[in-house]
Amino acid sequence: MAKVKIHVFLKPGVLDVQGKAVEGALRGLGWPGVSDARVGKLIEFDLAGAADPAAEAKKMCETLLANTVIESYRIEVD
Repeated sequence: MAKVKIHVFLKPGVLDVQGKAVEGALRGLGWPGVSDARVGKLIEFDLAGAADPAAEAKKMCETLLANTVIESYRIEVD
């Protein structure tokens, strides 16, 4: 069984409204040096029965987990 972690973020150049909100809030709370904040998501699961867990995770990303038009992803398999 493999532990799979998939990190999904908006691609550079795509407006990250949540990231801008986090950046503004952190600045307002006293961290003026914060810039270019980006918010993403982490999807973590166990995967059994896959000969190549990374390849299976890539198929999952391309099919469901990431909107590849505006998002990029990174896969980690332990």
